[in-house]
Amino acid sequence: MTGFPGLGGNMQNMLKQVQQMQEKMAQVQADLEKRIVDAEAGGGMIKVTANGKQRIVRIKLEKEVVNPADREMLEDLIVAAVNKALEASSSLAQSEVAKVTSGILPNIPGLNIPGL
Repeated sequence: MTGFPGLGGNMQNMLKQVQQMQEKMAQVQADLEKRIVDAEAGGGMIKVTANGKQRIVRIKLEKEVVNPADREMLEDLIVAAVNKALEASSSLAQSEVAKVTSGILPNIPGLNIPGL
């Protein structure tokens, strides 16, 4: 018997679903570290690669964009490309998490997980 009178097997079923979701989430987190997204700026002159955990793993600059006389433009392009890569990485992570949580979270009353 659970500590929730009247819920019995229903509560056990919900707890089992939560446990399954936690296991799947751990796998998704591990997989996201291996998944990558690419973004570019300056017509492809700057390319940034991020993983699904919002970590930048590579930045590639074409030699034509490296102009010591125009550092400010280069800096702006790098920031733009990094932000695009992080946005793509975040979207990837949200999509993968949604696959795990859809169908489970809506069935658990009062469960509110920030960011999901």
